[in-house]
Amino acid sequence: MLEHGGALRAAAVRYRIPLGDWLDLSTGIHPQGWPVPPVPAIVWQRLPEPEDGLEAAAAAYYGTPQVLPVAGSQAVIQALPLLRERCRVGVLHPSYAEHAHAWQRAGHHVEALTVEMLEAAVDRLDVLVLVHPNNPTGLRFLSGTLLNWRERLAMRAGWLVVDEAFMDATPADSLSSHAGLPGLVILRSLGKFFGLAGARAGFVLTESMLRERLRDALGPWAVSGPARWAAIQALSDRRWQEGMRSELLHSGQRLAELLKRQRLPVAGGTALFQWVPLPEADFWQDALARRGILVRRFTGPPGLRFGLPGIESAWRRLELALAGIRAERLTIR
Repeated sequence: MLEHGGALRAAAVRYRIPLGDWLDLSTGIHPQGWPVPPVPAIVWQRLPEPEDGLEAAAAAYYGTPQVLPVAGSQAVIQALPLLRERCRVGVLHPSYAEHAHAWQRAGHHVEALTVEMLEAAVDRLDVLVLVHPNNPTGLRFLSGTLLNWRERLAMRAGWLVVDEAFMDATPADSLSSHAGLPGLVILRSLGKFFGLAGARAGFVLTESMLRERLRDALGPWAVSGPARWAAIQALSDRRWQEGMRSELLHSGQRLAELLKRQRLPVAGGTALFQWVPLPEADFWQDALARRGILVRRFTGPPGLRFGLPGIESAWRRLELALAGIRAERLTIR
């Protein structure tokens, strides 16, 4: 399996730092997510029921009835390549690596594309896969550009797959209102903005025929009863959502400014993380880990992704650690 953020137990063993002493900035998950109330006992005792109101709550939240609940985006990432004959697939690079991995494993011809290559590549592809905003770079696309690519792909029965895992803080940039257009597949998750990664709950927004094919492929009870219950409550909590959007946008900017103060070359990000391309990414990741701070390292191109610290003491801890590492390097040199 591919490496992901959040491998805190492995880091605790490697660096011999107790689990509770770590500051985990490696995942991009909201560190102070939606406060889950106690789950009613009956939810644990019954099989998940499709008439529980989850689809209606998701339709209201995403602004479209074209929704299918799934066990997080990962379930759809793995299922989609199995629903097409072998074809030509373009995947933005760098980006979330599970997309390319899933299509390659299913036997498709996968081409890694830089952003500059996308426009010219669309007309030779059967499927184009994008993360929007991109993970880890924070890159965004104009809706008109994405819809144009969708139209050109759909003329050949192709797909535009858009993973909007980090879109919740800026919903106006989502393509969700266009769900149902031929060839458009949108992935959404409750793991990042809502901080409910452990629930493994998400949605695919797409035309009815493909939704039914995915429903058949994923089988019954794709999302657990407790996860469905929590998702209904979270998606319906408009007051929390509205307040958190403005708060997270401020926090994302605050994180960018903190990193820049420490002379790190911030090159993009979202409300939930910042991207720092860095040739010495392995050194910085290790130096932070020795101080009990876990960040996500990427190798192609080399760089670090910093998630939000959360509480005030965590913000201070991160800045002091970065300043200390830089001071040590200057002393050595």
